[in-house]
Amino acid sequence: MTGPLEGIKIIDLTSMISGPMGAMILADQGAEVVKVEPLGGEQLRHMAAPYNGVNAPFYSCNRGKKSLAIDLKSTEGKEVLIKLIKESDVFMQNFRPGTTDRMGFGYEELKKINPNLIYLSISGFGSKGPYAQSRVYDPVIQALSGATDIQADRNSGEPKMFRIVIADKVTSLTAAQAVSSALYAREKNSVGQHIKLSMLDSVVAFFWPEGMTGLVFKDNEFDVRKLQGSQDLIYKAKDRYITAGAVSDAEWKGMCNALNMEDLIEDERFATSAARVINSEERKKITGDEIKKWDSEEILDRFQTEGVPSAPLLDRMELMDHEQIIANQTILRDKYDGFGEVRQARPAALFEGTPSQIKRPAPKLGEHGEEILNSIGITASARKKLIDEGKIVITKS
Repeated sequence: MTGPLEGIKIIDLTSMISGPMGAMILADQGAEVVKVEPLGGEQLRHMAAPYNGVNAPFYSCNRGKKSLAIDLKSTEGKEVLIKLIKESDVFMQNFRPGTTDRMGFGYEELKKINPNLIYLSISGFGSKGPYAQSRVYDPVIQALSGATDIQADRNSGEPKMFRIVIADKVTSLTAAQAVSSALYAREKNSVGQHIKLSMLDSVVAFFWPEGMTGLVFKDNEFDVRKLQGSQDLIYKAKDRYITAGAVSDAEWKGMCNALNMEDLIEDERFATSAARVINSEERKKITGDEIKKWDSEEILDRFQTEGVPSAPLLDRMELMDHEQIIANQTILRDKYDGFGEVRQARPAALFEGTPSQIKRPAPKLGEHGEEILNSIGITASARKKLIDEGKIVITKS
């Protein structure tokens, strides 16, 4: 069986994480993705020490792709890319607005040679406004999107950032979804289209449902920070940290039963969901003081028996061997020549009839140059000329 996007060809001109991860998701789902890079390789290749020619962050954003390293400033390089685009379904790029137009690969130009092309433009801030032409990395989007306010220290109010790259990855997920929808629309109307996606818009939309609740109704605006303490449901048991939460009345009853604090079930401060939110800090202190008296395994077992959502706080090394992760086969372990065992998070969506799969490891720079050029009719002598003139880099696997 093949993936749901089998037969779809994608040209990936993106770099770092905001585009490459999205293209990788589409590759996992069966699309053929050609990663087009500059002769020295895209920036993410140089962000960590390589292992067998590929570093871990690059690997985890580019598995399953083919690599073509070519000089797009040269006439010959542009001609190669145009040939690829004529036979492709999707073109993805995350240059600053206007850059691909100046390169000769803007949407208006490419739709002339391939009217059915789905063209995705990812930017930091969109094509208009004071930041449109500014350079961008994840922390800048966190700063402008309210992320640092969401993460702020509850006591001091000091802004904090997420300690992972979140804006890029949220944008990648949005990009993969948008491309899939555009491909579906093309099936119905046989026309390609231009998708414009900014990192800032993606993250604000991602945070909005509960992160911006105080801004939803203009006539009932309030400072949402006053309610966010209820989300920090981390408790310290005798031996380790755990989490446990009670949203519904049944869950609150279960928590009280597990902690032998049945008198709190009908306490007016906590008797309803709304009351528990209003008095969240007091509720957390009372339950937290009791949880400290228990070993984590024992209290978690009691919580599970009572139907209380709960779990231990795992560190990243523990994650690999946790029984639920193993049961789900969440982490794939594949062996590849030169890499040995490679661990990757399994593509999360389980398609019953068209399963996703990781088809190959992340490519070395220019690893598939010969194959790609041959597929678009460029002869061996022409390929040799491109190599000799420094217009393309070929790396053997």
